[in-house]
Amino acid sequence: MTTTLVIGNKNYSSWSLRPWLLLRHFGVGFAEIQLPLDTPEFHERIAALSPSRRVPALHDGGLVVWDSLAICEYANERWLDGRGWPRDLATRALARSAAAEMHSGFAALRGQLPMNLRRQPRERHWDDAAQHDIDRVQAIWAGLRARAGGGDFLCGGFGIVDAMFAPVCVRFRGYGVALEPASEAYADAIYALPAMREWIDSASRETLRVAADEA
Repeated sequence: MTTTLVIGNKNYSSWSLRPWLLLRHFGVGFAEIQLPLDTPEFHERIAALSPSRRVPALHDGGLVVWDSLAICEYANERWLDGRGWPRDLATRALARSAAAEMHSGFAALRGQLPMNLRRQPRERHWDDAAQHDIDRVQAIWAGLRARAGGGDFLCGGFGIVDAMFAPVCVRFRGYGVALEPASEAYADAIYALPAMREWIDSASRETLRVAADEA
């Protein structure tokens, strides 16, 4: 049965990064279809590949699963034997809460600090609403890491909650956001993942520019 993940540009597509990173980290085999964002090719092909007309979308045999978090949950049940979430019930509930908040919130952070792996830090341009989101993210990270009591990631070992926050690490680095030492160490751990390095290397070879994410 063929498994294929449909994604956007690796330089920009934060939603694509999340399930791609989870699958690659845990050694799940999959083919990859990349549709360049904001291009005629994307608009011509996306309807046949994703019911929502957005990326990412996972094709597993005849099944199509769309939305980053839904794909991660499907992968956790299909291939990971539950390893995507902490085993402890309470810790798992908190990790799911954090992932869900990332999935549905932080509008100012998303809008003002779009993911762009090529971006180099320069002067701060975000407002107080985005700074509130930045502070909230760091509070979430600190709370989960304190509970975990060890390990490099939010709940000890890498899991779905880390995949959900990986693009935020890219945002923080690209915009030169001042982080607490523990947050900086966590971002270092995300960047050190072999799967993350693979994604970054591929992104560095892309030449297409998306104007909205380059401003």
